[in-house]
Amino acid sequence: MTDAWEWDPSLYSGSAGYYARGRVAYPPELAAAFAAELGLDGSGRLLDVGCGPGSLTLLLARSVEEAVGLDADGDMLAEAGRLAADAGIGNCRWVHRRAEDLPAGLGRFRLVTFAQSFHWFDRPRVAAAVRGMLAPGGACAHVHASTHEGVDPAITELVHEYLGPVRRAGRGSLPGGTAGGEAAVYRAAGFHGPRRFTVPGRVVTRTVDDVVAGVFSLSSSAPHLFGDRLGEFEARLRRLLEPATTFTVRLREIAVDLWWPFTRGC
Repeated sequence: MTDAWEWDPSLYSGSAGYYARGRVAYPPELAAAFAAELGLDGSGRLLDVGCGPGSLTLLLARSVEEAVGLDADGDMLAEAGRLAADAGIGNCRWVHRRAEDLPAGLGRFRLVTFAQSFHWFDRPRVAAAVRGMLAPGGACAHVHASTHEGVDPAITELVHEYLGPVRRAGRGSLPGGTAGGEAAVYRAAGFHGPRRFTVPGRVVTRTVDDVVAGVFSLSSSAPHLFGDRLGEFEARLRRLLEPATTFTVRLREIAVDLWWPFTRGC
């Protein structure tokens, strides 16, 4: 990620309605692994930073007393609220704020999570804020996962035909991709670790509609980027996927790094 790129509200504009279908849901085994690793027993509070439509928030909500999902995209939060209602999950609170606004008066948390979101933030600033928001014994979890299938080269080529070869992101672009090296950021912010646990990868079956939704769920091919050519692009994408009706995809394992704040004597 280059210093020239700046976040703007259009990053995922138009993607919220596609996200839940286009991204493969986190498996129940991930919630079980979190509970086993951290002793989650229905008490304490969870903060999911950059929660999107609540993909991880809703999975972990039943393991805590209150789950707070924070995101800068209001449409994503509206979708999260709808999905929570459909699932009968009533202990979630949705906060429309940027991560850089933390702590934002939200209080203390037993667990703070970043699931496919940390790279979009001012990471040193957000990590430092989160460190001060953890309750005694609380942990920060960085989730390494891919919840969408790898994009077929032919789909990538089609996207490039419409949007150009450089990765788009909101009103800007990311020629070098998003930032890595998060371990150094956490340590500089006063965390120690990580302790890693994993959940095995799995094979899933996807339909054409799922694949199309997956493309539109990505910041690099969010619907708004296509402008008045969106319908044309989708029609060509669907023709590209024909005549297949389903696709078998192997997702890689999910890895979670747990970090704890340094305390005196640690």
